[in-house]
Amino acid sequence: MTTANDTIRMTTAQAIIRWLSNQFIEIDGEELRLCGGGFGIFGHGNVTCLGEALYDVRAELPLYRGQNEQSMGFAAAGYAKQWLRQRFMFCTASAGPGTSNLLTSAALAHANRLPMLMLCGDTYVTRLPDPVLQQMENFGDPTFGVNDAFKPVVRYWDRITHPAQIIQSLPNAIATLLDPADCGPAFIGLPQDVQGWAYDYPAVMFEKKVHRIRRQTPDAGEIADAVGLLTAAERPMIIVGGGVQYSRAVAELTAFAEAHQIPVVETIAGRANMLDTHPLNIGPIGVTGSNSANAIAEQADVILAVGTRLQDFTTGSWTAFSKEAKFISVNAGRHDAGKHMSLPVVGDAKLALTALDAEMTDYVAPKDWVIEAQDHRAAWIRYVAENVAPGNRPNSYAMAIGAVNALCDKRDRVVAAAGGLPAEVTANWRTLEHGTVDVEFGFSCMGYEISGAWGARIAQAEREPDQDTIVFIGDGSYMMLNSDIYSSVLSQKKLIILVLDNGGFAVINKLQNNTGNESFNNLIADCPTIPEPFAVDFEAHARAQGAIAETVSNPEELGEAFQRAKAADRTTVICMKVDAYEGWTGEGHAWWECGTPEVSDHQKVREAHADWESSRPKQRQGV
Repeated sequence: MTTANDTIRMTTAQAIIRWLSNQFIEIDGEELRLCGGGFGIFGHGNVTCLGEALYDVRAELPLYRGQNEQSMGFAAAGYAKQWLRQRFMFCTASAGPGTSNLLTSAALAHANRLPMLMLCGDTYVTRLPDPVLQQMENFGDPTFGVNDAFKPVVRYWDRITHPAQIIQSLPNAIATLLDPADCGPAFIGLPQDVQGWAYDYPAVMFEKKVHRIRRQTPDAGEIADAVGLLTAAERPMIIVGGGVQYSRAVAELTAFAEAHQIPVVETIAGRANMLDTHPLNIGPIGVTGSNSANAIAEQADVILAVGTRLQDFTTGSWTAFSKEAKFISVNAGRHDAGKHMSLPVVGDAKLALTALDAEMTDYVAPKDWVIEAQDHRAAWIRYVAENVAPGNRPNSYAMAIGAVNALCDKRDRVVAAAGGLPAEVTANWRTLEHGTVDVEFGFSCMGYEISGAWGARIAQAEREPDQDTIVFIGDGSYMMLNSDIYSSVLSQKKLIILVLDNGGFAVINKLQNNTGNESFNNLIADCPTIPEPFAVDFEAHARAQGAIAETVSNPEELGEAFQRAKAADRTTVICMKVDAYEGWTGEGHAWWECGTPEVSDHQKVREAHADWESSRPKQRQGV
């Protein structure tokens, strides 16, 4: 029996890992290890001490060998999304460039409110060997180093300068990772000498602990105010974001919408809150949305936003709504709940929706409003069906999406990020099951696709090993970060990857052209520094990383290849060329504020600026 006076002498690194391996979480009545393991690349800043500690718990905390620190962070984010923020992975990197490579991943996790723990090497506390390899010296402040760069992009930051500090630091970091209101990445800097220092830790520190994620009850007064506004609405609308899924409130959302017959639209992060076939699902909203959702957004008088941070792609840079419309924002985070003069309801989405429903009694939205919304949705469904159908026209993203959507299992997970594919997937993908779409557009980070899918597949294999993880990726993102094809093959975590090659950064070329500029430095063919452009052989490259790979010529062949990939036993990469100019989804867009030149020598640029600015009077102003 452990007593309060019992101690165990171990190194700082050993104590961190032993403590981490004894943290559990209760999910649906089942106790699971809170940390699913980690992603690591060893170097002199973490191999000798942290590596030694991780070796002894390699069964409890499996360590996946990364190929790139940034991609490890993306994989950790994908894992956390798949587990609805209930479990997380750690990332460990060496001091110097190994750790600084994680900065972009930390920013992605921060923007998307995702838990990720970083255990990273740091320079020696004693400073006796300074300056050391890869140390970034600050001449005026020797305490200030590369790891301080993480402070703006994490929710919790600490540097351990004495072994005893982790007794407080570790619980604080985990509390941040599990807090719905403050969720985000946590960074712990581990100086190379401190990692190996020993300390007599209290034995009770290492006893098993079971965590539960807090559900904050919303304030009764805020609920009452929201009910008053909603029950007076003539054209109410619900915007649902990713927070609905993280709250596990999909059933409550559906029940609330059905009880009160309120049309529902989805953000990019909120895709897959409602099935495609639900009669109150009016489609995705915003810049990359649907005509149907944007049409009712313009007319709505009261908008209930649940679990969304109301990012500009959702709000059309705040032009998608009437200036007279009233917002109610349900969010666990106070910062998000009060945006743009919303009436805030600070609390858990599940509890808030239940409380609102209980107080709204017999309120039902006017029938003609619901019918109008459904008519808009029916028209959008017809448009999407035509948009994704193969025909006598160039290959497009939408055609590839349609071909896969028609053949995939309803529980397969779809992953996309950055470039043109987030818009195309958001607009054209038909949700077949809840929680099956991951479109990373919070930080819009190229390179997330394959790495994030690998992390999601690790998580998916823990609960649904028979389902597939499907990646849509453009050639630009593929070239930026593709090495986790190799990771997925090595770890036997099968992915199905669709590489859609349009010859460069085509969506930015599209933006360039739409703002009156000439094509320049986006498509490979338009780079003046490239004398002889040529295409990458993506099939050969994927094969070289151990994947099955093939190239197809059209959507019909892609569908046949996809079926072969479903039957395959390892990662498969399917490559298809798509047109860089034609085939974009032309409908469903809201205005987006994009800085255009106020003065220019080019007439087309001046005309585009005037056209762009003509929508600015619609922009709501708020805080």
